[in-house]
Amino acid sequence: MADRGEEEDGILLYYEYTSVHDVAYLVNFYESNCQSLGLLGRVRVAPDGVNATLGGSMSSLEKHISAVKSKSFFEGTDFKLASSGCPSDIKVAEECGFTSLSVRVVKELVTFSASPLLKSPAISNAGKHLSATQFHSVLQDAESCLEYKDSREKKLLLLDARNIYETRIGKFQNPYVETLDPEIRQYSDLAAWIDNHSEKLRGKSIFMYCTGGIRCEMASAYIKSKGAGYENVYQLFGGIQRYLEQFPDGGFFKGKNFVFDHRISVGSTDTEIIGSCLLCGSSFDDYNSRCRCAYCRMLVLVCNDCQRKHDSMYVCELCNKHGKSPIKVTSAEGVEPILDHLITFPEGPSVPGNICPKKLRILCLHGFRQNASSFKGRTSSLAKKLRSLVEFIFVNAPHELPFVYQPRLNGSKSPLEGFPPRQNTDIPNSTKQLPPLEKVKKKFAWLVESESNCLGERDWMKADEPFDPLQYQHQTEGFDESYAHLKRIFGGQGPFDGILGFSQGAAVAAMLCAKQRVDDHDRLFRFVILCSGFALSSMDVKYGSINCPSLHIFGSDRGNDRQISQQASMELTRFFEEGSSMVVEHQMGHIIPTLPPYIDQIKAFLQRFV
Repeated sequence: MADRGEEEDGILLYYEYTSVHDVAYLVNFYESNCQSLGLLGRVRVAPDGVNATLGGSMSSLEKHISAVKSKSFFEGTDFKLASSGCPSDIKVAEECGFTSLSVRVVKELVTFSASPLLKSPAISNAGKHLSATQFHSVLQDAESCLEYKDSREKKLLLLDARNIYETRIGKFQNPYVETLDPEIRQYSDLAAWIDNHSEKLRGKSIFMYCTGGIRCEMASAYIKSKGAGYENVYQLFGGIQRYLEQFPDGGFFKGKNFVFDHRISVGSTDTEIIGSCLLCGSSFDDYNSRCRCAYCRMLVLVCNDCQRKHDSMYVCELCNKHGKSPIKVTSAEGVEPILDHLITFPEGPSVPGNICPKKLRILCLHGFRQNASSFKGRTSSLAKKLRSLVEFIFVNAPHELPFVYQPRLNGSKSPLEGFPPRQNTDIPNSTKQLPPLEKVKKKFAWLVESESNCLGERDWMKADEPFDPLQYQHQTEGFDESYAHLKRIFGGQGPFDGILGFSQGAAVAAMLCAKQRVDDHDRLFRFVILCSGFALSSMDVKYGSINCPSLHIFGSDRGNDRQISQQASMELTRFFEEGSSMVVEHQMGHIIPTLPPYIDQIKAFLQRFV
């Protein structure tokens, strides 16, 4: 933050669920107001409200609150203002979004579920707000409550709505109340956890809490939407932050409150540490080092001693639980198991002893009007040459496309997708001579044109004109469905080390990188390979702002790529940090090259992650 002499710095958090009829007006207000006051941080504006986390001088933040209160729909908003001091670690401040101002329009304030089939619940049905004092009284009276003496099963439950890395350094504890920790990587996993534990919640009085309250709004409404047996749902108003302000000694909250700004965590006067090092198990609760899981990129706790001793990659407890076990090293003295959750790889190409590092798992996104099977075939040579390093996983895009034919004359290559050429045939405009649908494979897309026919019945469609090499510029719709589809794949088939995208798949992969930049605590992959890629017009990020390691492969100015120009692919590279990007230009057309020296450059990039 800017130097303001002796003036005290602060952090301001607030949200408000309300109907925003003029989103553009509110965005302009925030950009103008925050810039004039020198405020940094994140503001999200959606049709259903506003969520803001801002930093700056205390006087500027107070002026901002006054300006916001002048808007009628912020009446009754809970503004959480706290002294913070300047960021001690510029990298952490940058990662948390406190070196710039970001005002963005989003579809909804909180993405409750990755599934597009699950409609977000009505906030008007959210659980009843309890003040910090009321919440504390409930826990205080739990021991003497008659229902505990008359029943073998506790009727009151505490439900933590936060992610697992947050709960590992602080949570509410009461021996007379059962606390449920869903142990989720991200908030969008909570709906599925609630569904899977609905019988556990039925008939109980459920008291929910999170950092500042916003996540409980949606989650409590979802529980109540289940109907009879789920009526008694309550939430801590203002979240843990307001509770610690009311009870400076921590009360029933033990440890630290994880926050998504440069403070990292906020504790009480009670200095008890409930977190522990992932490797040695010693007491530790400092996420300042930003150690992350090698697979899912989630924050992990690794103490300073272990960081010095082990120059290695870490495996979080969830990845370890789902089979991402540590490697065993066989030395001359025998078998020595490496510490739990730790993976160690040898330096350089020579491998002493008997070490078999796991292959990198890479999710592959095909191009427009392709499918997983055809893309697997097109990359078979690449997979063969990288077989010692990589395991490729292929998936279909969510938008199914109609088949296309274009009449051609006498002996020309068949225009029918996936069907053998016909010789000396003039295909009429009717579909009488077209092949049956069961003989052709489905085609898919990650992005489609506006109002395109991609969800109807499978059928043949006559092309109105020859192939347009600029068609990709019009395929701008459908990303939200593709993002939700990919989130389900990450949850069901992940974690993945990286993503390989080809053509339209590369454009979508770049968008995923941009979203990771915004939601860094929710990392889904470690690197990306973008082949014949291009930037989407909706990629609302600055040049050089994406810090995901990237390999860009595309045709040179003489590369004969008729579909994606060198300029379009080169433009995409500008969005990534220069120091973390690598470019491979070739002269092989609209393909992924596998001949030297290109394959050697690809291997060199991948070696950085094994």
